[in-house]
Amino acid sequence: MAIGDFFARLTGRKEEPEPAPISRPPTNDDLLAALVRVEELVAGGAVPAVVASRVGRVVRVVRETIPRLGNLGGSAQAYSVMATATDYLPEAIGGYLRLPRQWADTRPVDRGKTSLMILIDQLDLLAATMDKVFDAVNRADAAALIAHGRFLQEKFGTGSTGGGLALGPTGSTPPPDLGPSGPLAPPPGRGGK
Repeated sequence: MAIGDFFARLTGRKEEPEPAPISRPPTNDDLLAALVRVEELVAGGAVPAVVASRVGRVVRVVRETIPRLGNLGGSAQAYSVMATATDYLPEAIGGYLRLPRQWADTRPVDRGKTSLMILIDQLDLLAATMDKVFDAVNRADAAALIAHGRFLQEKFGTGSTGGGLALGPTGSTPPPDLGPSGPLAPPPGRGGK
């Protein structure tokens, strides 16, 4: 018995419960590990090839997006990527895998669709959503690149004109030594005199 419990019993007070631990958001490593677990779920013929290829597509796009999640901040798009890796994708596949294969692939369960067809629809929706998120993340960097290019053009001109930086003479850079043969003469010993 802890001393706090002893005093609580003596005074008739109830011991205060421990606060619930605050869960932390998953790290990039956690998300990548979740994707590996998803790949293991569908490996070795556990699902039809049409499912495995769609899972592979979603996993590939999510994996490419994870390093760029910081660009999304705490947005709904960042949450969608995290939830797809840790919840949406594993749950969709798990629900399908809990069913007997023959039954899942042949028996209509919702509006004439089999469990397999429903899973394929879910995977297509996840893939389309993750493609949009990946595009959004990359468009932000592309926009920054375009803005920087416009700044450079404004500052220095275009590359085809050689730029337009007007430096003028400076006191720290001596003028080139033209010597007796001019600026284009080869140095002595290299085809020169």
